[in-house]
Amino acid sequence: AATAAHTHTHTHTHLATTAPPPYFPLPPPPPMFFAAAATLLAVALVAPQASARIREGDCEVCLKTMQKFIDASKAAKAKKPAQIEAVIEKQCAKFKDSKEIRLCYYIGGTSDAATRMLGEVAKPISHFLPAKKICEKLKKKDAQICQLTYEKPIDLEGKDLSKMRVKELKNILNKWGEKCNGCTEKRDYVKLVEKLKPKYAAKPQSDEL
Repeated sequence: AATAAHTHTHTHTHLATTAPPPYFPLPPPPPMFFAAAATLLAVALVAPQASARIREGDCEVCLKTMQKFIDASKAAKAKKPAQIEAVIEKQCAKFKDSKEIRLCYYIGGTSDAATRMLGEVAKPISHFLPAKKICEKLKKKDAQICQLTYEKPIDLEGKDLSKMRVKELKNILNKWGEKCNGCTEKRDYVKLVEKLKPKYAAKPQSDEL
């Protein structure tokens, strides 16, 4: 009993000598801290939306191609997403411009496409969304879609096609998405380029307002 009492006294003495250190509360953060945090949060929330917005001159291939899909869907009276997807695939098969074909590849409108996002196009069209809104949605999925730009029209004004090489004439036709079937001589290429020039070549700007 004496030993137990001694142990109890010793433990009580030990606990008394190991009291926790005094607590000093940290001062509250200044008001500017909360203002800065709120600003950062607002930027974080707005930044993704701002990056998805299309600025003037951006997404030209997407905007023009989406409008073609919208017009073709109206003409075919396609209202359901599945019907609109079929219209898009038909349109993609008709495209000759390399950039429009590339866009079709990105959204899965070509047979060799690695991904399929036709639903991301067909569904908004069925809900009557404009081309700009559709492209903004697609941009969030794949930024490459809005990086596509059309080739600048070839300026043939004042150029003598007969003095150009066959390779140059072929290159012009390739950029236009055309082929010179049955062409065996240079004059055949010249004749076809002359025929198609009003359709594809850059038109001279008028000085009139």
